[in-house]
Amino acid sequence: MKICLPYFILFLSLFSIETTLAQQKVIPLYEGEIPNSTNTKEDEKQEENEILWITNVQKPTLEAYFPSKRNTNGKAVIICPGGGYHGLAYDWEGTEIAQWFNTKGITAFVLKYRLPVANNVTNKSEVPLQDAIRAIQIVRKNATSWNLNEDKIGIMGFSAGGHLASTLGTHYNTDTKIPNDLYKNISARPDYMILMYPVITMKEKYTHMGSRKALIGNNPSEEIIEKYSNELQVTSETPPTFIVHSADDGGVPVENSLDFYKALKENNVPSEMHLYPTGGHGFGLGLENNHLKSWTDRLNEWLIFLDEK
Repeated sequence: MKICLPYFILFLSLFSIETTLAQQKVIPLYEGEIPNSTNTKEDEKQEENEILWITNVQKPTLEAYFPSKRNTNGKAVIICPGGGYHGLAYDWEGTEIAQWFNTKGITAFVLKYRLPVANNVTNKSEVPLQDAIRAIQIVRKNATSWNLNEDKIGIMGFSAGGHLASTLGTHYNTDTKIPNDLYKNISARPDYMILMYPVITMKEKYTHMGSRKALIGNNPSEEIIEKYSNELQVTSETPPTFIVHSADDGGVPVENSLDFYKALKENNVPSEMHLYPTGGHGFGLGLENNHLKSWTDRLNEWLIFLDEK
């Protein structure tokens, strides 16, 4: 078989470009040594049944979803899937949500954060926040090259991922204690928060106990309980927030969202909350419920409202 050399070279060039783009789509959070991590020679686990369920995360990453250049509007959001701090509902509350954002011209990043129950993790309660801080710093640092506005970068979280998102929104000034950190002076404050049926409190009355035990252990001190009860950490500097919850949520009581909204209101933080009478927990895009699936329309309207402020 005779191959025309110029076409062969062109083919190799196109293949190389496509491979590079594919490699750039998944961005490691850390170059070299991963902080608060030990080498246990274990592997990340991915199981796909009705959803893609990821556990035992070894190397945290951001998976980028870019809209077409013609449609991009400069906004970005980092999505934290839920899973009780035991795993990540990676497509249901991650990649599918990112694809929806792309239809609105918004660049989305799915955060595969480390889980405090993994054997390779040390300083367990600090690690998810450490990853969220680094994620927003990476996006902000690369905003210009990715055609983003560095002042329009938000955080979104579902269930326990909502706890992580709200922790970032209330603890963004936390020192990650990473030696020689090149990102140290880059702000980790989200410009807005989107909280979907979030775990907010670590107080026993309304918390999700599975998430609480995974993050802060079986016998946490009152100090650590209050630290990660994010309704107690809201200030006037907390970012504007959009909240969705269903009243019949049997996994994460709706009081988590009610108490957080009350704290936002008391601190004059612009906020919007949508409560649905039914829907249960973990409904994702809510496409199976004709009433519930309208939450994405409300979110889009709110994001437009933020632009007009």
